[in-house]
Amino acid sequence: MQNQIVNMIKKQNSKLILKAVSAVLLLVGATWAQAAEKLTIGITLQPYYSYVKAVVGDKVDVLPLVDAGFNPHNYQPQPNDLRRLKQMDVIVVNGIGHDDFALKVIQAANRDDLLVIEANKDVPLLPAIGQSVGDGAVNPHTFVGLSTTIQKVYTIANEMAKIDPENARYYRSNARRYATKFRKYKHEAMTTLGDLDTSGMVVATTHNAYGYLLQEFGIDVAAVIEPAHGVEPSASQLQETIEKIRQSEIDVLFYELNMPNRYVDTIEKATGVQLYRFSHMTHGPYKADKVEIEMKANLDTLVESMKFAAVKKGS
Repeated sequence: MQNQIVNMIKKQNSKLILKAVSAVLLLVGATWAQAAEKLTIGITLQPYYSYVKAVVGDKVDVLPLVDAGFNPHNYQPQPNDLRRLKQMDVIVVNGIGHDDFALKVIQAANRDDLLVIEANKDVPLLPAIGQSVGDGAVNPHTFVGLSTTIQKVYTIANEMAKIDPENARYYRSNARRYATKFRKYKHEAMTTLGDLDTSGMVVATTHNAYGYLLQEFGIDVAAVIEPAHGVEPSASQLQETIEKIRQSEIDVLFYELNMPNRYVDTIEKATGVQLYRFSHMTHGPYKADKVEIEMKANLDTLVESMKFAAVKKGS
């Protein structure tokens, strides 16, 4: 009798062990299947890494097309770019300039299965400004603006919802949360300015990068130094700009952080214009919080410059 009881206990334990092992195998199998089904989404510029990570979280793998440290103004496609593109199911592009190198890689890949999200398709675009800018050219720096950033994040979320309907609610919820941060940034900046009269502020920029941010605060750009995107002015063009700054009584010159601007010192000495630097957001490593940090720094700089201009006009 005792042996029978022992055998029964062994059989029951064996069944329990088999069930436990089966459950573990099913869980592992489900995890492997989930990992295998995970999409890979590519990005072309640093700001889009921040946008996409904010929207997709860990549901999708995010892969930059090019290693950090490149200069998008003059980058030429490399064989490794094509190899990376082959790993992507989806790629998010700026699509209106600044990442033209990526469009060349996409065209060369000739992949009908690759899904391309044009982040700027719903963004109201500003015209490009510069002495050598062609007719119909648009300002590609929408990633420097607040409202344009919000619109692009919504576009990415909506497009990802179509591609991956199971996670549609997750993507859209993340996009709304991310957008709220930038609305708060703008509100804080406006509150800091208070009743300060900045209506007479006149600014120049080294190139046509900050228009989307400046327009949200009612600031027009009176002069752009570079004759075209990423092109340094000639001696005659520089002298012409110096004369324009003097005649227009420009208060502030915005120039780019992390980029050589050899002619800026010349302008400062010749005109006495006040200098402020903005982040272009396309330099440095790919980081999820890059846009949040650098957008906030740009806003702090803008508020400082507007206070300076108000005091100058009032003195």
